Amino acid sequence: MKKLSGYTSFLFSHDGTERAVYRKGTGPGVVVMHEVPGISAEVLRFADKVADAGFTVFMPHLFGTLGRKTNPVDRMFQLARVCISREFHVLAEDRSSPITDWLRALAGLVHEEIGGVGVGAVGMCVTGNFALTMTLDPWVIAPVMGHPSFPLPLTRAKAAALHVTPETLVNARRRIAEHGLKVMGLRFHGDALFCRAARFATLRRELGEGFERIELPVRSSKANPEPPHSVLTIGLIDEEGEPTREAVERVLGFLRERLRVGATRADAE
Repeated sequence: MKKLSGYTSFLFSHDGTERAVYRKGTGPGVVVMHEVPGISAEVLRFADKVADAGFTVFMPHLFGTLGRKTNPVDRMFQLARVCISREFHVLAEDRSSPITDWLRALAGLVHEEIGGVGVGAVGMCVTGNFALTMTLDPWVIAPVMGHPSFPLPLTRAKAAALHVTPETLVNARRRIAEHGLKVMGLRFHGDALFCRAARFATLRRELGEGFERIELPVRSSKANPEPPHSVLTIGLIDEEGEPTREAVERVLGFLRERLRVGATRADAE
């Protein structure tokens, strides 16, 4: 198992599948799910911010590279591998990927070990929708959908779809109505490739007041590469006054509000 500076690691097994999980920080538990091409330097920067904000980060290594700065070749290669993986159903509209079962089990372990009012879950790109599926379990109370990309928007219908089961939406609406569950989503207005406006329109329609959305203008010319997509990582311009930095700060605020120490689960929901 490879090491990441500043992180401890352990192997977590569920239903015959074992993966490395990287851990950092103290405080309420947050599962951070990386994007393509893997646990990149940009994903690590975001995870470090979560840990520094007073949370215990649990970051599973689902596929791909570890600790390297993102480059286009790695992204395309790992996306191709994800597309043929049995654990990812990249075109599914009314169901989620099988890997979410393992992620839900990990979140259960985090809640059992850390305690508190519940667990946060932050997904990005190919894992963005997984945060919503994880709300099937009552301990996931702070889901963040970062630029969710599944199903891949090859048709108009898929561009508007959510990659979750009908049961997930029914459960989310119930928790919103009965317990005040909130779901956060982030995307760039200019993202015409993976996370289009139609997907957020579906989330607004399905989740109503329970959906807090952040839709950012196309980032400045300092950002690279184009077109804009990854709000929390590659697209983050970590400078004063930049919309992406403000978006990351809002994510941290959302996690603080939902996972506040000393509250009961009923208070949090």
